[in-house]
Amino acid sequence: MQELHDAPLAPLTTFRLGGPATRLITATTDEEVIAVVREADDSGTPLLIIGGGSNLVIGDKGFDGTALVIATRGLTLDGTHLELAAGEVWTDAVARTVEAGLAGVECLAGIPGSAGATPIQNVGAYGQEVSSTITEVVAYDRRARETVTLTNEECVFSYRHSRFKADPERYVVLRVRFGLEDADGLSGPVRYAETARVLGVAPGDRVPLPTARETVLKLRAGKGMVLDPEDHDTWSAGSFFTNPILTGEEFTAFRTRAKQHLGPDAEPPAYPAGEGLTKTSAAWLIDKAGFTKGYGEGPARISTKHTLALTNRGEATTEDLLALAREVVAGVRETFGIILVNEPVTVGVGL
Repeated sequence: MQELHDAPLAPLTTFRLGGPATRLITATTDEEVIAVVREADDSGTPLLIIGGGSNLVIGDKGFDGTALVIATRGLTLDGTHLELAAGEVWTDAVARTVEAGLAGVECLAGIPGSAGATPIQNVGAYGQEVSSTITEVVAYDRRARETVTLTNEECVFSYRHSRFKADPERYVVLRVRFGLEDADGLSGPVRYAETARVLGVAPGDRVPLPTARETVLKLRAGKGMVLDPEDHDTWSAGSFFTNPILTGEEFTAFRTRAKQHLGPDAEPPAYPAGEGLTKTSAAWLIDKAGFTKGYGEGPARISTKHTLALTNRGEATTEDLLALAREVVAGVRETFGIILVNEPVTVGVGL
């Protein structure tokens, strides 16, 4: 277990932003993780949990407390059952499942971060979500002061949300268990229209697992969503805003405003999101509100490859990033009457 004081946090995030932590501890076993958490709780010290740092926006003043980097390792495959330590690199784990011929997470290739973060955000992309394959999550319950195992149902998953995100101060994820599928080397059914189009198949068809993974990686890279230290378009948290989910009344009002702004033939994106609910596209909203790819003149700008990604061009501060985010939120609200919600977790700051 490594301990540093007045330690920089920016290098631990994909944004490369944020000030230092009073104390930074790197834990490599579940026992070390629990010990650090208990110590912080017993002393009343603020605690910041860091995995892969791909979903964090840390304020320029840093974090006055203990920052805990979970660097545990462990990947176990038993038939179609997969168990990952929270600190395992997610992209590497996906690659291992594809090599093993198991379907279920292949379209989540290229998503930066650690395995332990995936159930918190119910990570999803290109037609798959981890909630579809997670069977159990092992976590330390800070309230009960014990290790617990939560079933999929007990995780209360929904779109980019979970029990862990709803109560962020209670649970520290230690291990995540998945139930995958042996489909004779084929992927799960291709459910995302863009992926199906690029693959040249119909939605619901299956393709060889490596083909599915490689296709998703190419799609993500084309949008700046695969980390590359030399490409500032990837100095981001991926999608900065979640796709809004609207009631019937809200969608009708939004559709009316879209036609007023863009013309009578305009039809905003609409996807079923449960009974009486419709999901629309945050990227479409941002673009049509005037914030196109590459928007911005300062050190924080919208990606030149994807309007959903806000990026650090190399010299930005967190305040630069937040100023851009607030401008986008205000513009979309004024144009379409919809309030965008940030996807990354903010530490010491807010929109």
